[in-house]
Amino acid sequence: MRNRKLGRTADHRKALLRNLATDVIVHEKVETTEKKALELRTVVDELVTLAKKGDLAARRQVLAYVRDVKVAGTDKTAVQKLFDEIGPRYEKRNGGYTRVVKTGVRRGDAAPMAYIEFVK
Repeated sequence: MRNRKLGRTADHRKALLRNLATDVIVHEKVETTEKKALELRTVVDELVTLAKKGDLAARRQVLAYVRDVKVAGTDKTAVQKLFDEIGPRYEKRNGGYTRVVKTGVRRGDAAPMAYIEFVK
């Protein structure tokens, strides 16, 4: 499958997906445009698959992609939350860790909006 360009340069697109992936890990639910959510789903699912491995090499791969920010209200970082909470939660699941729920259109430009969230 071809990647979507999302109307951005390669560097801008990579930064956008890194920031959105970090936000999904920290908040476990993010509202964005439908096309961004569909593209982000593949990125987050790959990160959760790496977190399920739990070894040092996987942690380094995730650290190279995810911004390591603090999770509000705790002393954990985004990568720690991914490996300590989210990865073990999906230990017996073989993919499909996120869902995209369409929510309507944005008022300003009528862009189709959607939530991306982790499956319970």
